[in-house]
Amino acid sequence: MTPSAALLHRIEQTPALAGALVCPSDFDITRRDPIDTLLIADGVPLHPMAGRDAGGTYYLCGPAGSGQRPVLYTDSEGRATLIGADLIEAITLVVVLPFWRDVQSEFTLDELKSELLEHHPDFEAERDRLLHALDLPALPEAEAATRLLTVAARTSPAYVPYVRDAGLHPYDLFFGEQPSGNTWRGA
Repeated sequence: MTPSAALLHRIEQTPALAGALVCPSDFDITRRDPIDTLLIADGVPLHPMAGRDAGGTYYLCGPAGSGQRPVLYTDSEGRATLIGADLIEAITLVVVLPFWRDVQSEFTLDELKSELLEHHPDFEAERDRLLHALDLPALPEAEAATRLLTVAARTSPAYVPYVRDAGLHPYDLFFGEQPSGNTWRGA
């Protein structure tokens, strides 16, 4: 079993871990019914493994049992992005940056985190406990944002999904064209 498969198995078998990923990370392994049936280039299989309350879906890309399987996220508005080179990187990212979808917004990482702390004042302690329980590395938010944008830049062309029943229209890139260098606004 690969390390990513072992991590997913642990989350599936441990309700407390699965529940801790739901809020504020919005990574819910009980939401595995995607809105659309999607395809990506070269017929690489997509396996829905989690969802968001707002309708987004996280997919493992590639056949089960294969080595490194990137994680693709699609939202209900027809946007997509890779968020991790594998499940370990993706879970680390959603735990460290539950506001990852906004890293290229007009708000700084500090502003995004401040808003999160208003609603979840114990976030930092809960994050640290969850990372420890999952045996995942702690990352500074800026490093997690850099990793996200680096992997997101590899979404096109190979991981851009198409809706099977809609004339194979491609999803838009979640972060748009990825210019060279970091485009997120740090602290």
